[in-house]
Amino acid sequence: MANLQANLRSQCAIALDQPQRFLRSVNKLFYENTTDSACATLLFVEYDDEMRRLRYVNCGHLSALLLHNDHTVERLESVLGLFKEWDCSIGERRLLPGDTLALYTDGITESFNGAGEEFGEQRLIEALRRHRELSSQALLASVVDDVQQFSPHEQQDDITLIVAKCRRN
Repeated sequence: MANLQANLRSQCAIALDQPQRFLRSVNKLFYENTTDSACATLLFVEYDDEMRRLRYVNCGHLSALLLHNDHTVERLESVLGLFKEWDCSIGERRLLPGDTLALYTDGITESFNGAGEEFGEQRLIEALRRHRELSSQALLASVVDDVQQFSPHEQQDDITLIVAKCRRN
């Protein structure tokens, strides 16, 4: 992770103007400076609030979830470091008022209960829908609370969740 962070920082000047070039460069540096078995995932997201435009590149990470105000769910899908030559494409979505974006790590979905069941993506979607009318901060806290109630024992992985809501004007 330290290697990936250093590569990201060294190349960040080109990130917003040329995200594909930025990510190809980061991948090349990461590939050249790690062992053959090393890999990492990355999700690059840029949001333009004026245009309500979300641009993203998913480099092997779990799919971000976009919950639309009409209750539909979209997965933002498209591995960093495994391939010497790697290319990416930029996805773009327009957000509507009330849409909610959720970015998360596997510490959320792979939290286990006493019966050995995973919290999973479907429970995450249900929790996001159940708490969708809350502010972003309260929504995030409620979902994390749901995960911790589902899996009350000591966490085996980090729980990382980012929630952003498109303003309703």
